[in-house]
Parts: sequence; structure tokens; C-alpha cells
Amino acid sequence: MLAFKNRHRSFINILVLGLGLIWIAISSVGQTFTDRSIPAPRRGFLAPDFSLINLDGQEIRLADFHGRPVMVNFWASWCPPCRAEMPAFQNIYTEYEAQGFVVLAVNSQESRTTAVDFAQTRALTFPILLDEDGNLSSRYQAESLPTTFFINKFGYISNVIYGGPISEAFLRIQVEKLLEEVP
Repeated sequence: MLAFKNRHRSFINILVLGLGLIWIAISSVGQTFTDRSIPAPRRGFLAPDFSLINLDGQEIRLADFHGRPVMVNFWASWCPPCRAEMPAFQNIYTEYEAQGFVVLAVNSQESRTTAVDFAQTRALTFPILLDEDGNLSSRYQAESLPTTFFINKFGYISNVIYGGPISEAFLRIQVEKLLEEVP
């Protein structure tokens, strides 16, 4: 009887394991983040250059801001933490823009109209870039929103924050560190 129970448990364990593996394989098909051969941009690495269109239809490249500290934030209007941190981003941008600090807010997979309405309602003045197809979000492996990259004057990622909302005090510390860096 004991041998039967052990075989039965082993069979159930193998069945559950097999079903779990099948589920993992099925659920990964069609994900936008399938290319894991390229490591995720992370602290200490050069930020991958990109080019996106802003709300005015102008092409903006990350490389255009070389020599200036940049914060790249991936967000969407439906994301509560994204909405909550935008006022802090605007305050910090206003405070540090004259010192060269740049905010690039990358709207992930929403229409231009949605992004424009969001920016106008909140009186945002920093550049909002459109990643309508999600390619840049995928390239930066921003799998959760918001995801924020702090990039130094030399183009290297100094910090990555997954989730939010980021407080204004934390932003201020990050920006001041970026501004103080010297070659």
C-alpha cells in the first residue's frame, strides 16, 4: 500500500511539473520581451541610443543630449504610479533644466492623442516621446511601468528604478549626483 502511495505521489509530482513547464512555454509565446540575448540596460553600462518622435512630431535622439544628465522614464497614462510621479518630475525638471538636466518621458504603447491629453492636463513641459509600438520599451526591457533610467553626462546608466512613484526628494538626490559628476 505504501509503495502504491509513493508511486502515485511521484506520478502527480511529475504531472504537475510537466504541466507547469508546458504553461511556461505557452505563456511566453508572443511576449514582446522575447529577445533575452541582449542584456537589460543596467547600472554602469552605456545607455542604448534611441530615436523617437515627440508630441510635436520632431525626432528626438538620446545622443542629442550627450554631455547632459538625462532621466528616461517609461510610463503610460493608465498607470497609477506613473500619474502620481509626474508632478515631481515636472518640479525637478523646472528646478534643474537651467543646469542642463533633461527629462525624456517615453509614453509606452499609447496613442499620440492620449499622451497629448495627459501632458496638457498636467501642464508637463519636458519632452514626451512616443513609443507606440513598444519597441524601445522592449529594448530597454522596461517590463513594468514606470521604469526610470538615470543617465550621466557621459551616457552611462547611473541608476535604474523599477516601479514608483519616485519621490521628489529621491529625484533631487539622483539629479544632484548626476550634475556633480566630473570627467
